[in-house]
Amino acid sequence: MFTIAIDDELKLALVQESFAPHYVELLSEQKEYLSQWLAWPAFCQSEQDFRLFIQRMLQEYADGKSMTCAIVYHDKIVGNCSFNTINHDTKCAEVGYWLSNEYQGKGIVTRVVTKLIGIAFNDLMLEKVQLSAAKDNLASRAVAERCGMILEGIVTNREKIGERILDHAIYGIHKSNRP
Repeated sequence: MFTIAIDDELKLALVQESFAPHYVELLSEQKEYLSQWLAWPAFCQSEQDFRLFIQRMLQEYADGKSMTCAIVYHDKIVGNCSFNTINHDTKCAEVGYWLSNEYQGKGIVTRVVTKLIGIAFNDLMLEKVQLSAAKDNLASRAVAERCGMILEGIVTNREKIGERILDHAIYGIHKSNRP
């Protein structure tokens, strides 16, 4: 298994099909919570759904278009993170993540996003990392700000979650401006 250590309690593991049962378990415990800000919980519910997702993400990783990893905290899968897109032409990647509700408030996502920014700049030789969060998702917006990202603007009507249409706050950090 391909893993990247962040610190002594946290690592990233490139997704693999054996993670599907763990994702189903997390979703069954967290569906209502995750559905506040994410569209996929309504459509990805079975082990097979997650296996197909993982297969697609591994193909995109092989093609250099994205990178999707499990967030592993004390050897337990507690969420997911990714470069949702990697655009080598524009030298930009977009970060995404979700974390089980019970593991919030431990700095996990901030450490994960900081690591992803480092990978983007140092390993992938990109120039910019972007993060898009629902305008009202103050926790995700705070992650972007703790990681040194700057609010670039608000995009209206960016995403439909259930019956709500959400505006998104777009954050970015450039390699040349990294603290």
